[in-house]
Amino acid sequence: MKIINFSESNTIINQYLAEIRDCEYQQNRLLFRNNIMRIGELEAYEISKCLDYQERDVQTPLGTARVSTPTDNVVVATIMRAGLPFHTGFLNIFDHAGNAFVSAYREYTDEAHTEVGIHVEYLASPSLEGKTLLIVDPMLATGGSFELGYKAFLTKGTPKRIHVACVIATPEGIDHIKRTFPEDTTIWCGAIDPGMNEHKYIVPGFGDAGDLCFGEKI
Repeated sequence: MKIINFSESNTIINQYLAEIRDCEYQQNRLLFRNNIMRIGELEAYEISKCLDYQERDVQTPLGTARVSTPTDNVVVATIMRAGLPFHTGFLNIFDHAGNAFVSAYREYTDEAHTEVGIHVEYLASPSLEGKTLLIVDPMLATGGSFELGYKAFLTKGTPKRIHVACVIATPEGIDHIKRTFPEDTTIWCGAIDPGMNEHKYIVPGFGDAGDLCFGEKI
């Protein structure tokens, strides 16, 4: 399984990551959402290099141009609600893509809030049979949401290829993807942080992506 960690290279993604991690910057939800979206756009651009392409003729006002364009039928899938700005970034690049959504949210199963379960209750997706599936969500912490989202999406068909994309990941989350996703899956990460705290939040991370994008939930 291939893992791309953008923090290991010189890329503007690092600037956006520095800003969304900053406590002061996080006070402005619009700026926070915008940077999540921009990281999605840049990761989508990089993923576009991995698609299959075919040359075709395009008629211009002055002649005919030979252009190489993607042949993959792409579906961008996300986990609500935190994934919505990230999803938008991908859709800004793959503007003809299909879209899939699943609600998969964490529920603490003990009073100390150290044991986490994942609850899935909503799914909307086109057929995924033979398509290139991009599962995108800002946080790859335990990997549980990605796994259950993936299993839910599989009820709509078997993709040709799968890409998992996140803003920040943990080694534990990446290991979970390795155990539960096909071997030819590629994982794309803005950064890989050392681990999680006792409440299963990524450290140093940047906090709860959904709350920072849309406000606290009850």
